[in-house]
Amino acid sequence: MVRRDDKDRIFPTADEDVEAAEQVEDTPQTRSPAYRLAFHDDDFLLRDELRPVRLQLELLKPELALQEENIVSTIVVFGSARTPAPEEAERGLAAAEEKLREAGESADAAQDVGRARRVLERSRYYAEARRFAAIASRVGQCGPERCYVVVTGGGPGIMEAANRGASDVGAESIGLNIVLPFEQAPNPYITPKLSFQFHYFAIRKMHFLMRARALVCFPGGFGTMDELFEALTLIQTGKIEPIPVLLFGEAWWRRIVDFEAMADEGVISPHDLEIFTYVDTAEAAWSAIEEFYARPRERHRTHRA
Repeated sequence: MVRRDDKDRIFPTADEDVEAAEQVEDTPQTRSPAYRLAFHDDDFLLRDELRPVRLQLELLKPELALQEENIVSTIVVFGSARTPAPEEAERGLAAAEEKLREAGESADAAQDVGRARRVLERSRYYAEARRFAAIASRVGQCGPERCYVVVTGGGPGIMEAANRGASDVGAESIGLNIVLPFEQAPNPYITPKLSFQFHYFAIRKMHFLMRARALVCFPGGFGTMDELFEALTLIQTGKIEPIPVLLFGEAWWRRIVDFEAMADEGVISPHDLEIFTYVDTAEAAWSAIEEFYARPRERHRTHRA
């Protein structure tokens, strides 16, 4: 089959047709919504019946951009949007302590100080996420094909830390933002041409995993748990090939999720506990990824009950 370049095409481009359509005489017929080009008609594209088309477009747009940037593999970093940088957490604690001094014996102010101290303790994960992303990005983005490109949900907290770590070493990183009832703006460390926005959670989840070679989960809330258990289920059921799933902060995870109790109750197999690994430092996380891919391929197979 002979492939034509744009200069050899015999039909006008979509842009050319849009431009031509805008030059027509202004009449009741040309002002009618029915006369609009279908692909240039927002009212038509946003109809409920066009949802399948919008799903396809949302899958395709980032995919083409990632292909054009030669991004062949990614490392997904999840974690709480409410985990600040250490310096920000220190300022928060100082402000809470000052408020307590001014309020005297206020129970509410004392609780605020307690929360601020826990936030400061958790802020170490911000620093670890930033260091881990720098390590992965430095190793993976040294050739024409970009490997181990850090991808996050695009927001603040742990997501910002990971994008920031890639930026620290001059590497690209991806942000997959999503429209939410409250504002969720992309953090400033995402590579602008790789800063995407989604309407559909399902398509966003696909993009998280389509090129993933590891999943690194820091302490987080519902969103983090949602993404983690999605990946665990896909690996457990054999819907995707096993990849390293690293849970950052063993003490935190063991307190929040009792995986061993799930195995004891028989709702998961004891072998399913091998799907993930606890780590506590950026270096340990990177070593776990290197060790995983150094093993013979057949040892990657998942044991399923």
